[in-house]
Amino acid sequence: MTTPWPPPRTASRPLATRVAVLREPADPARIGRRVVRRRAKGMDVGAVAAVLEDARFDVRQDSRHEDLVDDLRGRAELAEWERLDQLLAAAPLGTVYDPESDGVVQAELAAEAAAAADGEAAVREAQRIAARADELQALRELHALEQTEPRDGDEAARDELPRRADGYVQADVDAWLAHALAAHLGHYRDPGAREAAADLLTPPVLAHAALLAELARLVPGARADELALTTS
Repeated sequence: MTTPWPPPRTASRPLATRVAVLREPADPARIGRRVVRRRAKGMDVGAVAAVLEDARFDVRQDSRHEDLVDDLRGRAELAEWERLDQLLAAAPLGTVYDPESDGVVQAELAAEAAAAADGEAAVREAQRIAARADELQALRELHALEQTEPRDGDEAARDELPRRADGYVQADVDAWLAHALAAHLGHYRDPGAREAAADLLTPPVLAHAALLAELARLVPGARADELALTTS
C-alpha cells in the first residue's frame, strides 16, 4: 500500500485550548521565614533573643497538640529566629537586623528571582509550542502544510499534536517532517538540526526520512515529494 504526498485530508476539527498557567503552591516554611524577617527588622540582639524564647515556648506548647505537631511554619519561624539570634550575636555591638544586609536573605531572593524567570520562560515556550501546534493543524486543514517549510522547534509542536488533534493530523505532520528532513528543507538545511532530529523525532519518522533520502540517492534528480509516492 502506498502513501501519497500530500496525504488525504479529513474534516476540520476545532483547535485546542491554550496552555494553562499553574499557580505555585504556598510554602508555609517560606512564609514563616518572611514573617520573622519583617518582624525582626530594626531589632537588636536583645530584642531578638527575647522573641526567640517566646518562639521556643510556643513550639513546645504546640508539640503537645497532635494537630500542630507537623506545623512547618512554626518550626521554620523558630529556626529563623535562632539564625537571626546567632547572626546578631556575632555582629558588632548595637547592630540591628536589616534583611537587605542579610546575605542569606539576598541569596534566597536571587534564587527565587532566577527560578521565577526560568518558570516564566518555560511557560512562554509551552505557549509557543501550543501555538505552533495549532498552526500546523490549521495548515494541514487548509491543504497548505506541504507548502510550508519546518522551523526550529517543530519537533516539539509535533509531540504536542496527540493531545489536541486526531491521528490523521499526527500522521500527516509526521510525513511532512520526514519529507522535509530527507529533502533538507527549512531548518533541516542546517546539518546540526538534522543531527539533533535523531533525538527529537520518533524512530518511524526517522526511518521514513532515511528511506526517502536513500531513494533520492538511488534515483538522482528525483524530488523527495515524488519519491514519497513510492513509500508505504
